[in-house]
Amino acid sequence: MGKVHERIDGRLREFIERQRMFFVATAPSGSGGRVNVSPKGIGGTFVVIDDHTVAYLDITASGAETIAHLRDNGRITLMFCAFEGPPNVVRLHGHGRFVTIYDDEFNDLAPLFAEVPGSRAVIVVDVQRISDSCGYGVPLMEYAGERELLPQHMERKGPDGRADYRRTKNSTSIDGLPAFDFDPVVG
Repeated sequence: MGKVHERIDGRLREFIERQRMFFVATAPSGSGGRVNVSPKGIGGTFVVIDDHTVAYLDITASGAETIAHLRDNGRITLMFCAFEGPPNVVRLHGHGRFVTIYDDEFNDLAPLFAEVPGSRAVIVVDVQRISDSCGYGVPLMEYAGERELLPQHMERKGPDGRADYRRTKNSTSIDGLPAFDFDPVVG
């Protein structure tokens, strides 16, 4: 049976911080558009800031749906599943915002995370509902290690290459919403 919690503390906080992967769900406003669910799991990119605030480092990648949806309506849900140990699923429902690498606040938030090449923003979530449920349907799986491909790929691109990539691949969502369009135009 699921339970709603007042805050992220104690057992819930320990559970969340132990998970090697989580999922982020967002959707645009209205009945059109696509719901997006993204897996996240690069080590050192998630932090519980306080009992009602979490954040994760958003890495330059092939899409920017989360940023587009946060710009549109701010709704976001993070889900953590126990793939090892006792079964549990924790969902954090809230309102999110993003702090880009060009925002002054990014420099305040960046030290909370491991340094990861290709960071484009920090997603900060004001958690308004915290719930957990049994997780009996989640399979047991063993952690085999980190995939270093994305950080290495972004490091090889360098700052200018990452900005070019974002201008090409991240400026709009798959539904045409404005996404990460903050890189200065060069030339």
